[in-house]
Amino acid sequence: MRSILVVNPKGGCGKTTLATNLASYYAVWGVKTALVDFDPQESTLEWLKARPEAYEEIEGYSGLSGTIPLPEDTARVIYDAPARSVIDKVVELMRLTEVVLIPVLPSPIDIRAAAHFVGDLMVRGRLRQSKKLVGVVANRVRENTLIYHELERFLSSLEVPFVTTLRDTQNYVRAAERGVGIFELAPSAVEQDLEQWRPLINWLEGKRVHTR
Repeated sequence: MRSILVVNPKGGCGKTTLATNLASYYAVWGVKTALVDFDPQESTLEWLKARPEAYEEIEGYSGLSGTIPLPEDTARVIYDAPARSVIDKVVELMRLTEVVLIPVLPSPIDIRAAAHFVGDLMVRGRLRQSKKLVGVVANRVRENTLIYHELERFLSSLEVPFVTTLRDTQNYVRAAERGVGIFELAPSAVEQDLEQWRPLINWLEGKRVHTR
């Protein structure tokens, strides 16, 4: 079982979008996948409720209910961490996972918050001594903007890998409304988005990745 934590204590950074689309990728390829929602708003579980029955199944669990009864044959489990998590809670969640993904938005407030968060993880989470795979993702970006270039420089300066950039597009909104991911939309409509996801999937899977 491979476990992935999507986390950023600052709200509104697109954690749920990243978690649900990642789950949809694995489901499309027949990988038994679970989503665990630690956020009291339960946005991930609401996404699953909207998911059409005809699509590949993704198991959903509330992380607030105590023990999580994951089936033994679950191959990928994705944890959607709550917003406004204190660092101690994040470190606790990290103990459950092998991979940590940190989405960051292109804004001065988000950049400063991410700098503090990654710094705290280095110290409190002992990332330098940890064998965990940790990476950052630039999320909801418009690449031809000054603030994106500032974000790009910042993420590239961190001690953890800058994995990929995901653009600001209505494709994610349309997919979320239907309870699906962009990997389940018409390929011709999401071609650019799929290319942006490729580095992330390669990084997660060690380049052992399906292509479309």
